[in-house]
Amino acid sequence: MPTYKAPLRDMRFVLYELMNSEKLPELPGYEEFTRDLVDPILEEAAKMCEEVLQPLNRSGDEEGCRLENGVVYTPKGFKEAYKQYCDGGWNSIACDPELGGQGMPKIVCTVIEEMMCSANLSFGLYPGLTYGAYVALKGFGTDHQKATYLPNMVTGKWSGTMCLTEPHCGTDLGMLRTSAKPQGDGSYQITGTKIFISAGEHDLTENIIHLVLARLPGAPSGTKGISLFLVPKFLVKDDGSLGARNGVSCGSIEHKMGIKASATCVMNFDNATGWLVGSANKGMQAMFTMMNAERISVGMQGLGIGEVAYQNATAYAKDRIQGRSLSGVKDPAKPADPIIVHPDVRRMLLTQRAYVEGCRALAAWAGEMLDISGHHPDPKTRQEADDFVALVTPIVKALITDLGYEAANIGIQVYGGHGYIREWGMEQFVRDCRIAQIYEGTNGVQALDLVGRKMPANFGRNLRQFFHPVADYIEGHQHNEQMVEFIGPLAKSFGRLQQATGAIAQRGMARPDEAGAAATEYLRLFGLTALAYLWARMAEVALAKIAAGGDADSDGFYKHKVLTARFYYERILPETSSLLSKIMAGGKTMMAFEEAAF
Repeated sequence: MPTYKAPLRDMRFVLYELMNSEKLPELPGYEEFTRDLVDPILEEAAKMCEEVLQPLNRSGDEEGCRLENGVVYTPKGFKEAYKQYCDGGWNSIACDPELGGQGMPKIVCTVIEEMMCSANLSFGLYPGLTYGAYVALKGFGTDHQKATYLPNMVTGKWSGTMCLTEPHCGTDLGMLRTSAKPQGDGSYQITGTKIFISAGEHDLTENIIHLVLARLPGAPSGTKGISLFLVPKFLVKDDGSLGARNGVSCGSIEHKMGIKASATCVMNFDNATGWLVGSANKGMQAMFTMMNAERISVGMQGLGIGEVAYQNATAYAKDRIQGRSLSGVKDPAKPADPIIVHPDVRRMLLTQRAYVEGCRALAAWAGEMLDISGHHPDPKTRQEADDFVALVTPIVKALITDLGYEAANIGIQVYGGHGYIREWGMEQFVRDCRIAQIYEGTNGVQALDLVGRKMPANFGRNLRQFFHPVADYIEGHQHNEQMVEFIGPLAKSFGRLQQATGAIAQRGMARPDEAGAAATEYLRLFGLTALAYLWARMAEVALAKIAAGGDADSDGFYKHKVLTARFYYERILPETSSLLSKIMAGGKTMMAFEEAAF
């Protein structure tokens, strides 16, 4: 059976030594979030995830959800765990204090979200979708809508969904057919079918607030004619109590490869009563606000699975004995040595570790910029942070889920045949993680978003928020003898990224297919370079601690941080060279291939 222990030591390193989160109280609204407060919160979150959520992960996967007479029942123990989760205030940590939330910094929330995803990804989707709906409604809802729905969504008494996809349209939302008919009293009748709706129906909350994309009569074609509507499962009376059941129902639940304890529903809206959120025909703006929040969260799903896969693969490699070390017997008291002595097993484990710890730093960087963009008193600083978040959101979503899935697959390989067997639990991590590369915009779509929107936006202004600090770091450390092993390779990788950026920008103006053909490799090149920058910074911090002496590295934490950084630079970062070669090769061969020949 898999186990999980929250990696609090590394999380604190990222928060306080890499990102210097001890300065969070300097931001308006975060005055109380000192380390003395945050550390106990992280410890309690770890207990919740380790002792309540993780024990339900395997059983939830085995049992799954079931639909009976229109009601979806979650697996045994989920309802009790959800109540404990909400009673502990975890549902409200990222929400506005004026609405009953705790207003916790985003950088801290990402760490807690990672723990939840490691412990029980399916469970985390229920409150995760609620938070996405909360973000959209808070940003675009009327005062009455906010007052009516948000307080109960903050406490977890009510939950939320986002209803986009239809049977005939996924990414291309301009094709959607769900209709909204005005009723003359400010409400609308919503009719249509949505599919792949996470947490669309379940037994955890009293009410479910659906945010639904639909089309008004006479609306413009395509995405310019899409509006967003609030459609509750139960209508809400003027006094806030629940009224009649609305015309929304679950037609079926999907039988999926993974996340089986998360109810993925087909939702039917039959003249359901709904209310417009935001302006008519401007629904995509509000929906993208929700989707961007969800995309960062999906990145945390990849990170969480990567971490738990690494933990269990490491434990197995230390316990499983097979063969003898190539350099001589290591454990003569046993008939064989543990497989962790073998170079290829170490290669796999260090790849997992380098991915996970690098991605944790990237997620924290995004979280830090989210905090600055929302709370810094200087408008220019807020704008720069917002530009950075816009740029890295597709990278956080796509790169971290790609690497998380790779880490989970590596975990199976470490286990060998046992990894392929359900009873050992590793195969569940692969199944659960796979969806993260698909939903909230496939990773290919994220790559297109990066090269087609984020890269050229505001004449390349977004790029400056990454390119400038990396260039400054390289220049500022190029004569540091202790850092030369990192700065040289980082400079080369950064140069490749700059070359690829220029090539794509130039080619894409005349031949858009060229940019599309390079998009996936470009996002990975960008992401691996970002991780290299962060690994250099982590190595710098660790080397300084080691040089300080004393008991700073009594447990070997900093030593192993430097060794992992070296592994990343020697065994993973060289991939940027081949990625640049692929990008520069262009898209001629793939686009010249006749469709009929496939």
